[in-house]
Amino acid sequence: QVQLVESGGGLVQAGGSLRLSCAASGSILSIIAMGWYRQAPGKQRELVAAITLGGSTNYADSVKGRFTISRANAKNTVYLQMNSLKPEDTAVYYCNNRVAIGVDLVRDFWGQGTQVTVSS
Repeated sequence: QVQLVESGGGLVQAGGSLRLSCAASGSILSIIAMGWYRQAPGKQRELVAAITLGGSTNYADSVKGRFTISRANAKNTVYLQMNSLKPEDTAVYYCNNRVAIGVDLVRDFWGQGTQVTVSS
């Protein structure tokens, strides 16, 4: 079982920056990818950024060039550095860990979510 604890959300003015952190605990040896999703009111949850065990990254088009995902293996932590924030970035951000549970089988674990609010 993997447990995720998120931190770093808050209120910031447009153009500002925030850094989200997600600390993983439990059975973390089988984690094959980590990512950040967000969900705004009335919207579906969407992928913001993801990083695989091999270091490959993937970003939503709306955040490319502004957000950076990284992982600190020694601290079992994944980060999302968010720069040049826009009001449309306002959402609850969720940490995601994808875990291998068998041959070509995976399971997703989620953090509790952290609120990011960007004011105009």
